[in-house]
Amino acid sequence: MKRPVLVFDGDCGFCRRWVWRWKALTGDAVEYAPYQSAAARFPRISEQRFAGAVHLIEPGGQSYSGAEAVFRLLASAGRRWPLWAYRRVPGAARASEAFYALVARQRPLFSRLTQILWGERLEPPSYYKVRWLFLRLLGFVYFSAFGSYYLQSDGLLGHDGILPAAQFLSALKEHLGAAAYHLVPTLFWLGASDAALRGAALAGAALGALLVLDVAPGPVCLVLWALYLSIVNVGRNFMSFQWDILLLEAGFLAIFLAPWKLRPGLARETKTPGVTVWLYRWLLFRLMFESGCVKLLSGDPNWRNLTALDYHYWTQPLPTWVGYYAAHLPEVVQKFSVASVFGIELVLPWLFFLPRRPRLLAFAGVVFLQTLIALTGNYCFFNLLTVSLCLFLLDDAFLERFWPRALAGGPKEERPAARALRTLAAVLAVLAVGFGAAQLAGNFLGRLPLPAPADELYGALDPWHLVNSYGLFAVMTTSRHEIAIQGSQDGRDWMEYPFRWKPDALDRRPRFVEPYQPRLDWQMWFAALSDCRDNPWLLNFMARLLQGSKPVESLMAANPFPDGPPKYLRAVVYDYHFTTLAQKRATGDWWTRTFLGTYCPVVSLRR
Repeated sequence: MKRPVLVFDGDCGFCRRWVWRWKALTGDAVEYAPYQSAAARFPRISEQRFAGAVHLIEPGGQSYSGAEAVFRLLASAGRRWPLWAYRRVPGAARASEAFYALVARQRPLFSRLTQILWGERLEPPSYYKVRWLFLRLLGFVYFSAFGSYYLQSDGLLGHDGILPAAQFLSALKEHLGAAAYHLVPTLFWLGASDAALRGAALAGAALGALLVLDVAPGPVCLVLWALYLSIVNVGRNFMSFQWDILLLEAGFLAIFLAPWKLRPGLARETKTPGVTVWLYRWLLFRLMFESGCVKLLSGDPNWRNLTALDYHYWTQPLPTWVGYYAAHLPEVVQKFSVASVFGIELVLPWLFFLPRRPRLLAFAGVVFLQTLIALTGNYCFFNLLTVSLCLFLLDDAFLERFWPRALAGGPKEERPAARALRTLAAVLAVLAVGFGAAQLAGNFLGRLPLPAPADELYGALDPWHLVNSYGLFAVMTTSRHEIAIQGSQDGRDWMEYPFRWKPDALDRRPRFVEPYQPRLDWQMWFAALSDCRDNPWLLNFMARLLQGSKPVESLMAANPFPDGPPKYLRAVVYDYHFTTLAQKRATGDWWTRTFLGTYCPVVSLRR
């Protein structure tokens, strides 16, 4: 006998199903034989023992049964951790054998459970089609993010912009010295001119397109992540959104997921690292579960009373016209929708780590929620990125039902470079799970004290945004205040600067703008939640308008002072609300507004 033999009960459908799965894992390294025909080869083991448990017989004659036989079988396929735990972890062997005995006594029950959880196909999952599709979508997300930033770069972060990146880095270097390089890791330390800022955006958009086209995905993912990290770390208020750090975390994992070949293609890709697939599920779990937790833990009565959607559709930053009609749905629908949000965010994430069919249910629920969010509000690339992460809840067996024949292909043998990346991903997994779990527990228990080395490592990694905390809509806003910027040449007659996307004209229909993100319009929504003294960037914005900054003026829908900048500016605030359906039919207006008062008093430039 030249190879191990796994002897099983050939009359047991449950056994045959799992043997088929194991055979796909081990290939020709192990022989599989039903005891009904193979018992005579091993007379030392009785047929009664063969019928009660699987046996693994080694070429040297050693035999193992039950859970130990299964774990040794898996170890021969490269999955060594169950056998390691069986032999090294106190109590693991006894618990494993007890569970195996329970399954052996209740085979019909567990056969049915197997069918419910896995379906008819029990082969080991593969993810090379999932990876291929995810990287194409990630490339489009990067293209959208960089392209959106490029169109606003000069006005937001340029020399004549609202928050000049070069001035920010210069001030950091002056006050912090060499420590600034670590606290704010960015390529713009080499130069933060307007050309450099625009060039990084153009390069990012071009590389995103290359990722979509499947050109050198590994190196491209590395450069994309470095470029976007550089922009986020100098963007301050305008690059501080949760989807920005979500893209950084997802993009960093993609460095270990993507094939490091010039044109890998489906037919030439290496095996997808299983640890990276689990890391993406862990990221999606934290995103969804933390978003549900913060809603309850914030103490906001609107979430607890299921009335949050009475306000959400018209108070969110940039509603759509679909959101207008959703706001007028009956109260019972709104409350049912809030309850459904809690179910999707708090219950379904636990299915992410279960077998194929529960994951498919979770995939459908999360994608459904993200689709509704995208239809009713503009959240730039967030919804598409979240749906892209949901692909890791699927596997190739599911995608094959819809996969074009022209894209058929399969993986080749894994190369040493791929194994090295997998090892690095395993190290990252320890950090991601450890720090992510600490952040998650902190939602319930407050900030947890970490051991000093771990706390120092966490602080050192924080500027790189490798493991982040999430939590969307923790507190529901119940009113919508909109800031209007008004200019005047004489201090008596005032004209309003129209914004491109945020509500101002009452008869302008709320529009779709995603995946583009008008970051100034978004920041104006946040500014309205507090006092002007809490938003120094807004004073910079007004100063640029007084100076007649062309890049900043280009962020607006129009310039009411084409012949020269105004001498005076002020900011006033209005209370906005959707019109009723009857009001809209009568007037054609989508909004009503009420003047509340002054947000920022009259300002002018000093001579």
